[in-house]
Amino acid sequence: MADMLTHVLIAFTLATLLSLRYRWITPRLASVAMVGAVIPDLNRLKWIVSPETAESTLGLTISWWPMHSIGGVAIVVCIGALLVQPQYRRPVALLLALGVLSHFVLDLLLVPRAGSYQYLWPLTSADIVFPGFYSSRDRWPAPVAILLALASRSLVQRRQFRSLETESTTPADA
Repeated sequence: MADMLTHVLIAFTLATLLSLRYRWITPRLASVAMVGAVIPDLNRLKWIVSPETAESTLGLTISWWPMHSIGGVAIVVCIGALLVQPQYRRPVALLLALGVLSHFVLDLLLVPRAGSYQYLWPLTSADIVFPGFYSSRDRWPAPVAILLALASRSLVQRRQFRSLETESTTPADA
């Protein structure tokens, strides 16, 4: 699988490139997309807190597998958006969703393995399988993601520098 670094860097790259078109995406909000890229892997909490432990503590039936599905991440995105000030709710929700979407796309590009996720739960419990592009053991996705993130950040900084130069060379309005 694309490791966590790859997921986070691809979300950063997408948010950074979108900031060229949408000025409301600031570097601080771009980091929200990076958090969104981690949300689907909250299903790994099962390794830290077993469902049995959570059930006995909370008195509720708990399963971690829905966290890697549309239904599970939609709930987390909504909760995340409600935790910020009202003026930031929509941008936070959109950027969390961007990160989640990039995570799912990267996971769909994996060579199919046994026990694939049911991404579209609760809409359907059918497994979605695409012909894989890379294996979970491949190491090349992380360096590619690093290069893409560096290139996108460099592009944004270059554009900001050019706009500052343009502003300083234009005569002030009288």
